[in-house]
Amino acid sequence: MAAAASLVAAVGTVAGMVAAVDGSEGGDVARPRVTRSPDLLPLPAVPTATSASASPGRSSSPADSKTAKKKPKPTPRASAGRLVAPASTRLYRHTDSQVLDWVRANRSDPRRPLIESRIADRPAAVWFADFTPDTVTSRVRAVTSTAARGGRVPVLVPYAIPQRDCGGASEGGAPDIAAYDSWAQKFAAGLGSGEVVVILEPDALSQTECLSGGQLADRYAALARAGRAFKSANPRARVYYDAGHSDWNPAGTQAARLRAAGAASPASSDGVFTNVSNFNRTSAEVAYARRVLAAMGGPPSLGAVIDTSRNGNGAPADGAWCDPSGRKLGQAPTLRTGERGIDAYLWVKLPGESDGCKGEPGSFAPDYAYDLAD
Repeated sequence: MAAAASLVAAVGTVAGMVAAVDGSEGGDVARPRVTRSPDLLPLPAVPTATSASASPGRSSSPADSKTAKKKPKPTPRASAGRLVAPASTRLYRHTDSQVLDWVRANRSDPRRPLIESRIADRPAAVWFADFTPDTVTSRVRAVTSTAARGGRVPVLVPYAIPQRDCGGASEGGAPDIAAYDSWAQKFAAGLGSGEVVVILEPDALSQTECLSGGQLADRYAALARAGRAFKSANPRARVYYDAGHSDWNPAGTQAARLRAAGAASPASSDGVFTNVSNFNRTSAEVAYARRVLAAMGGPPSLGAVIDTSRNGNGAPADGAWCDPSGRKLGQAPTLRTGERGIDAYLWVKLPGESDGCKGEPGSFAPDYAYDLAD
């Protein structure tokens, strides 16, 4: 995700999510992606190979530019006067994730109570970032059926568009558009009939500089088909399209791309998402999302969701994107924001999963998680 600020999604960034991948012991189970997750960036910029923490761009190998880790604090402490809002009881918390694995394995670690209460206990998105057509239906169904039985709403992230990340650290996905169409249909078959939120292909409409005119048109059409497939398979599915974030593309530019991809049509879309894996303050993203929606010209029913997982202190002044210091957890995940046209605040990127500087891209870094939660 080279240029993307939302790239920001960083796999590394994106890394910050729970990913559903194939089990290695037979059967289909939802498991966290522990090796590598999508890497999204914060601001479009030329990648630098020297300082991953000082540049808004992503270095060619974020894992090679690790920052020094702090020693664990002896005891967790509550931040003075800092109130942590409760998470929505309706959102689904996936029970199989890297942060939960760490919590279960480190009961005596002094960082554990804070990480558990402020991160592990919060609902977060489940990413489907591996192109596995034969198993995607059952893996999606494993999440949606479990959530439905508990009366909860899962957040799913299909992330397999061809030429994903423009060949960057999060490259991968389907080999071609026809294969992606088939994968999306199989993804749709697992959505069930309960409420579900779909965050469709982070960065797919924000990072397009590597595509030719024909390839871009194909991507737009494929995203429109995917949205229609999801909503046709499950009319209660809420599908949101990539609007990048407030420091990336102008609202009018992004709106034109969104229209071309079907995001202004209620047959395929419920609106847009912003700030995935980025750090911009919620107020800036609310204003930006409203500008994008207005420029799209769709029906008033369209709304927006904002990733608030790491935006408690806003974005770093120097544009750093790779596990920057001084960031904090943002608004707790909720389906009730109190903001006109803003449908949800979600943790699309799971806090504590590294962008590639405080751990391998996509791996859980307890020091980083503790600092975010403290």
